Amino acid sequence: MKTFVALFALVVVALAYPQETYNTAYDNFNANELVENIRLLKNYGKCFLDQGPCTPEGSDFKKTIPEALKTDCGKCTPKQRELIRTVVKGFQSKLPDLWADLVKKHDPEGTFKESFDAFLNSKN
Repeated sequence: MKTFVALFALVVVALAYPQETYNTAYDNFNANELVENIRLLKNYGKCFLDQGPCTPEGSDFKKTIPEALKTDCGKCTPKQRELIRTVVKGFQSKLPDLWADLVKKHDPEGTFKESFDAFLNSKN
């Protein structure tokens, strides 16, 4: 019986988390520092829009944006979810025009708006 319970618990844990997550190399990225520095935030936005140079981090983030948007960050670790919420809310509040351009680029039809907004406002 103990073996069955242990196996069941393992299956539940495996199903609860995505099989694959994004690279955790940037999980200690200081998103608050980025959001507080408008010039830096704008530069990241331009990178994401292919309108300016990218830092190594910016290039890596840029690669994951389309998939993260479409899957409501399905492959994100809890820390990555927190970081993405911080950065997106920073764009929305401090650079709304740039945010609108990012949305236009990655979701021109508004297909993912409702589910992504729900992700942004959720706690998990």
